[in-house]
Amino acid sequence: MTLDELNACDRAAFTAALGAIFEHSPWIPERSFAARPFASVDALHAALCATLAAASSTEQLALIRAHPELAGKAAIRGELTEASTREQSGAGLDRCTPEEYARLHALNAEYGARFGFPFILAVRGYDRAGILAEWERRLGNATEAEHVEALRQIERIARFRLNDLLGD
Repeated sequence: MTLDELNACDRAAFTAALGAIFEHSPWIPERSFAARPFASVDALHAALCATLAAASSTEQLALIRAHPELAGKAAIRGELTEASTREQSGAGLDRCTPEEYARLHALNAEYGARFGFPFILAVRGYDRAGILAEWERRLGNATEAEHVEALRQIERIARFRLNDLLGD
């Protein structure tokens, strides 16, 4: 798909085309539809992020919670979205040693208990050691700071996914 084709879509097609950009949250592209046409992928990403920023804290938290745990139960059961599967396997999370899986599961439990939502990291460009280091560093954050960081990471994930979709 090209940006011109996306700009020419009706609301339903636009929402369907961008529905996977934000994990299980097609409401973001649906609400961003009126900002068309977009002059660039940067402009599209900015509009989507503005929609996210304007959302209620309840909606933002639901989006954060819609993300799967890294190397978590959904990944093991093969229940991740296509994009999440590709991203996690690209970072090597599908090839963890038993010890690494045990550490990831412990971190998932500790992080979820501390913050009430899953650890989110745009894993592209990270290896397993880098992911673990970032995870352990962020466990020391205050809840509000981590909420902001989770949204920032979601915006980075969305940009990667837009680039994959639109070839930018």
